[in-house]
Amino acid sequence: MESIEKLVELGTLLGDTDRFGDLFRQAEQQNSWFTPDNLYFAFKTWSETLTSSKIQQWLHSYVIPKAKVSKKILIVMAGNIPLVGFHDLLCVLVAGHQAIVKLSSNDSVLLPYLVEQFKSFAPDWAAAVTFTDEKVTDYDAVIATGSNNTARYFEYYFGKKPHIIRKNRHSIAILTGDETSETLFALGKDVFQYYGLGCRSVAKLFVPQDYNFDKFFEAIYPYHTIINEQKYANNYDYNKAVYLMSLYKLLENGFLMLKEDEDYGSPIATLFYEYYSDVASLKQRLTTDADKVQCIVAHNFKEGEIAFGQTQIPQLWDYADEVDTLKFLLELA
Repeated sequence: MESIEKLVELGTLLGDTDRFGDLFRQAEQQNSWFTPDNLYFAFKTWSETLTSSKIQQWLHSYVIPKAKVSKKILIVMAGNIPLVGFHDLLCVLVAGHQAIVKLSSNDSVLLPYLVEQFKSFAPDWAAAVTFTDEKVTDYDAVIATGSNNTARYFEYYFGKKPHIIRKNRHSIAILTGDETSETLFALGKDVFQYYGLGCRSVAKLFVPQDYNFDKFFEAIYPYHTIINEQKYANNYDYNKAVYLMSLYKLLENGFLMLKEDEDYGSPIATLFYEYYSDVASLKQRLTTDADKVQCIVAHNFKEGEIAFGQTQIPQLWDYADEVDTLKFLLELA
């Protein structure tokens, strides 16, 4: 399949991270959360995802016609982590459609550069992508990602066309108290990668009654250098001050605060937690709140759970909000 060859070429390109020094500097100047480490991680993760075997595993269950009526797909991208809308763009191109992309002002450097590189190995894909800041009126379907507030705006403007509209979701981890230090250290990757800004970043823990957090704090200590990042430190200090003035009870270790809270979305440098008394009740709670949760990190808790340390390494078939983007695109009449 021609798409497989193009995607493999793209994976090879993304793996050559030495060539992206200037690009990474530009991206960080635009958005200081996009540090070289996070940019390197994003590109390397995509490179390791776009291998021939994984691409074939992803595409084998779809029927992708060689000749298809091309539709114009408007993609409204978020900008919370590097290349957050890349998967949507690839789905549009694999489905044989044209992409009209409205980039976030927080991430408008990376994708135009990569699409420019398409010209060397996938010129038809490069020609199928248009970036715009203008109001778009000529389109056939929409994929839009934003907050709960912007989702209402999206529904109002785009609701009459075929669409995928994504709202706020957050990821959680379920602990039993039997986790090893290695498992809890891996959980730290899910918490701290991208500073917790992604919908796949663990923002809340569910822990059994009388859970002792000492082992958790000890296991995640190697991540303590994150407090040296100025923007993270500023958020830590600000949120701590707000919590203390509000007389909230906190657990903290100098670079992460734990606050007991029923909400799923915690601020930067904060991890919410909630106690559970039995697994059955917790499963029912999460079933009820399924539209608020992106990933569940656990071990032998439920089908579809994510292993500790793996939330920021999604596979091509791990669709946001469990909505099959490629299937949606292929079924457009």
